Amino acid sequence: MDLQQIKNRFGIIGNSPALNHALNVAVQVANTDLSVLINGESGVGKEIFSQVIHSLSARKHNPFIAVNCGAIPEGTIDSELFGHEKGSFTGAVDSRKGYFETVNGGTIFLDEIGELPLGTQARLLRVLEAGEYIRVGSSKVQKTDVRVIAATNKELLEYTQTNKFREDLYYRLNTVPIRVPALRDRKEDIPLLFRKFVTDFADRYKTTPVQLDDAAKDVLINYPWPGNVRELKNIAEQISVLSTDKIISGSVLKGFLPEHNYSRLPVLAGGAGAVSQTEFANERDILYKLFFDMKKDVNELKKMFFDLLQNPSMAQHAPMYTNDNSNRELNSVPTSSQPVFIHHNGEAIQHHEDVEESLSIVDKEKELIIKALKKHKGKRKDASLDLGISERTLYRKLKEYDIEE
Repeated sequence: MDLQQIKNRFGIIGNSPALNHALNVAVQVANTDLSVLINGESGVGKEIFSQVIHSLSARKHNPFIAVNCGAIPEGTIDSELFGHEKGSFTGAVDSRKGYFETVNGGTIFLDEIGELPLGTQARLLRVLEAGEYIRVGSSKVQKTDVRVIAATNKELLEYTQTNKFREDLYYRLNTVPIRVPALRDRKEDIPLLFRKFVTDFADRYKTTPVQLDDAAKDVLINYPWPGNVRELKNIAEQISVLSTDKIISGSVLKGFLPEHNYSRLPVLAGGAGAVSQTEFANERDILYKLFFDMKKDVNELKKMFFDLLQNPSMAQHAPMYTNDNSNRELNSVPTSSQPVFIHHNGEAIQHHEDVEESLSIVDKEKELIIKALKKHKGKRKDASLDLGISERTLYRKLKEYDIEE
């Protein structure tokens, strides 16, 4: 079966080199039992690649199940994956088989693998290395023969450095990595996908497919598509249903596209020691970086003031506020502390009161969550997308910070 036949079978649209490479790797690894880690942003279609691998493998006649690890509460995920015994926890009125037991001989696709709790990660590692697991509340070791395909929209290697993900599990899963390109990285495929979607919706709603003029095509191709193929499909459906014109202009198309002002993000300077923009996964990470830099600046200023207290003779050479209203100067960086007032002779400090505002990451994260919920009128799903975290993580943060919705 060649690549085009596979695309037709699974409804994969596009011919970009990055997409073809990812699909070729999936085809080559399909007929093995190697673990596969599929990387890609949310909405790029990672689950389709897992279906391709399973359908072309020797396990194709055995069960296949897709599990969204971010959608299962932390307290029940072990039971879902590995099963439990009767009475092992409150509500366990009967014994229950887990996915690794029911899918024995087949393939399990673990989406959002980065959301797994550390304890569950240890259990999964044992399955991958020895094919063994233990039900919750049991001491009996059971065997399973399941191929694991995992997917993530996070950089798991960075998670290992902050102890959010087990390093040994990462390398065990990452036997064969597949990176699915973002939609903005395969611009030549955007018009093809849009045409396919509007044709499908026209068939469904018994209407004529909409078409784009040249200006609208430029808008479509140059939009960043943060939601990737999923967002493109939603926009195509909106236009098919709501547009009264069948020829869509650029201005009309812009009316359907959300405003994403990425120009507001800080630009990181180049040169020695410069940090690459790709090091930051999203706007929140850049914001955290700015908070840390701000904290460092404040600490340096506090140290300078402390040195002045210890050695008042330095004051006459330091740029500070003085107690002479006719001759005030401020040559230092603005800080969150109140000014230090010094006599002209530099011999006495009149007053110093440190009222530094909170630079706690926890406080700032809580503030961002509250703003996101307010912006999206309490809709958790939209707020989590805006924050760049899963809905399950947002739910956990709401409980942790005692935020009322």
